Amino acid sequence: MKKGEVSLKESLFLLVVLLAIIGICIIGFSMDPQIPILFCLGVIIIFARAKSFSWDQVHKGIQNGITPGLIPILIFMLIGALVSVWIAAGTIPTIMVYGFGILSAKYFLPSVFIICAIVGVTVGSSFTTISTVGIAFFGMGQIMGYDPAITTGAIVSGAFLGNNISPLSDTTNLASAIAEVDLFTHIRYNLRVVIPAAIISLLFFVLAGHSNVLSTGAEISELVNTLHSSFTISAWTLIPVLVLFLCAWRKIPAIPTLLLCIGCTIIILFIYHPQTSFLDLSKLMQNGYVSSTGVESVDKLLTRGGIQSMMWSVSLILLALSLGGLLVELKIISTIISRISDFVSTKGKLILMTAISSMGINLLLGEQYLSIILPSEAFKPQFDQIDIPRKEMSRIVANAGAAFNALIPWGVSGVFITGTLGVSTLEYLPFAIFCFSAPIINILFGFIRPKKASEAH
Repeated sequence: MKKGEVSLKESLFLLVVLLAIIGICIIGFSMDPQIPILFCLGVIIIFARAKSFSWDQVHKGIQNGITPGLIPILIFMLIGALVSVWIAAGTIPTIMVYGFGILSAKYFLPSVFIICAIVGVTVGSSFTTISTVGIAFFGMGQIMGYDPAITTGAIVSGAFLGNNISPLSDTTNLASAIAEVDLFTHIRYNLRVVIPAAIISLLFFVLAGHSNVLSTGAEISELVNTLHSSFTISAWTLIPVLVLFLCAWRKIPAIPTLLLCIGCTIIILFIYHPQTSFLDLSKLMQNGYVSSTGVESVDKLLTRGGIQSMMWSVSLILLALSLGGLLVELKIISTIISRISDFVSTKGKLILMTAISSMGINLLLGEQYLSIILPSEAFKPQFDQIDIPRKEMSRIVANAGAAFNALIPWGVSGVFITGTLGVSTLEYLPFAIFCFSAPIINILFGFIRPKKASEAH
């Protein structure tokens, strides 16, 4: 074998070693993911040098890996600033107060799931959904007595369901574009999997809501009164939410949308709290809002936000993307996928292998875009050769790629959710029903639904 080339056996061995390091450290020793991924980064750099890869190739792999994460990192920081000003201006407290008046405690979880799905479809971003209405629902769930993990599961399931079928979603557009399928054809076809997964999720949250021990009405009333006395509760504070939806309707990208929402919220903050100085505002956006109502449960819920709150997430993303970039540069991923593609000869096997590849790339690289792009490019010839419509491919990479990313502790989505809501990925994973049921249903359909000869590509 030539210098600078990695064999299939070496690729598989290296992946087993990396997964063992990550699994033992995170699950066995309850470490934060940064350290085991840093260990893995060291292992793969040593391996690369042993295989005669140059330092320039190593640096190129790291740089190429980090590049796709720069925009998400900037979005993370803007969302941190947005959350802090939304709390200070009263936007999130107002959503919570109005929500207590509208939502039934018994049907809280299914309501959260449905509303987050609707918001996700409307704005086309699971991250935006989770960091806005998701935070409000998370606080309401804790006040009502729900386990934070199950409330997070409802929020995440709804947000990613909406994101998966929204024509405004970047991952939905990417899945259809990479498969060369019309966007709305992809969405309609994806609904065949999304609807059963949504029904399963909804039934779970209905049953879970009935079995939970909830706070009394008096406790909720006391906390609502605390919100009224400590924050600005007004329909005017919901104007930034309206701006968010208008920007989504106008298809304005995430970064200018978040900047507009922050600017709008700052104006409202100065109107209701004119004593706020620019120094106070800068500290608020940098370090987050600190609640001081005197009620411990409320203070714990609403002390959050700020750019600094996202730095834990940013550090993990940078390390995970660096590791992923090296795996791509050394052609370890492509070597394995290309060999897998040689053994797929039926529709069921091809869909299964495409799904496993998407989920595996999520697990190894933590990057949802690559989990869509790499399997699509690798298996596209096989879909054409076996005469399977490309919309099958776009559907499976959307579900096993974008949605599944939320279940990876070092994945971009998993890191964001943990950083925003404060619940670890492993805690909410069993309750993020949609994120793992959609890929499973998609795989089952590949085996039990016969391919119609009349289906067009």
